[in-house]
Amino acid sequence: MPDVVVCGPASWNELVTLDALPEPRPHTVFARSTHETLGGTSAGKALHLAQRGRSVRLYTVVGDDDVAPRILGALQASGVDVAARRVAGPSERHLNLMTERGERVSIYLATPAEPGEPPLGLRGLAGLADARAVVLDLAPWTRELALTDGAGAGLPIWTDLHDYDGSAPFHEPYLAAARRVFLSNDAMPEPLPFMHATVDRGAELVVCTLGADGALAVDADHHELRVAAPHVERVVDTNGAGDAFFAGFLDATLDGATVEQALRTAADQSGRALGSRHLSPLLD
Repeated sequence: MPDVVVCGPASWNELVTLDALPEPRPHTVFARSTHETLGGTSAGKALHLAQRGRSVRLYTVVGDDDVAPRILGALQASGVDVAARRVAGPSERHLNLMTERGERVSIYLATPAEPGEPPLGLRGLAGLADARAVVLDLAPWTRELALTDGAGAGLPIWTDLHDYDGSAPFHEPYLAAARRVFLSNDAMPEPLPFMHATVDRGAELVVCTLGADGALAVDADHHELRVAAPHVERVVDTNGAGDAFFAGFLDATLDGATVEQALRTAADQSGRALGSRHLSPLLD
C-alpha cells in the first residue's frame, strides 16, 4: 500500500490564454497562446506528491476514447501508479480560458459516465486501512465512497472542497468523513466562521487558500495560522497551484511537520506549479 491514495478526476485540458476573459456578448477575440495538457485535481495532487518522492496511487475514471491513453500515459510517464476504471464514452475534458493575471474560467467539455463500481482494485475505503492518507476529491463516485463508509471508516481522510460556498449539499459527505479539509475562498470571501465550525464538528484541520493573499489554517485547538503566497519571478500558469499546495502540505505533514511548517512547504510547492505551463514540472 502506498503512503497516499488519491481518489478522483484526471482529465485532458485545452488551455487558452487571452488578454482578458470574454464579456457575455457576441464578439471575436484572439488567443495569445493555446496548448493541451493533462488536467484534473486528483491528477495534480498525485503528480506533486510523486515529484516530492512520496509513494502515491491514483484511482480515477477514464473513457474509451482517444483521450484516455493521453491521460494515463502522462501520469505513468511521471511515475504515478494509476488504477483506472474504463467506461464507455468520453473521458473528462476541460476548456480553460485564462489570462496572465491568473483569472480562469473552466468549461467542462465532457465528463465520463458513472463507473457503476469504483476504479480497479478499489472495493471500498475499508481496503485502504494501511494508507497513511486517503484523499477524496469531488466526483459522484467518490461521494458514494464517502457516503458508504467514509465517516465510520476511521481512516486519515483528506478532502479538497475547492470553491465550496458553505451550503451546497453535494459536499456534505466529504465534510462528514474528512479529518483534514481544504477549500478556496473563491465562493466564501469570509471563510473563518466556516473553518471554526468545521473544527467544532470534528475536523482536525481546515485550510483555506486565498490566492495572491496566501493561505489560512485553523487547527484542532482553533489556532489561526497564515502563510504568504510564494514569490515567483514569473507566473507561467495558475493551473494546478491549489493541488500543489495541498500535496506539499500533506507530504510535509506525513514527515512530521507542524501546521506552520507544512503551510510554508505547501506555499513553496504551489510556486513550482505557478512556474510551469502544466499541472506539474514533471510534465515539462
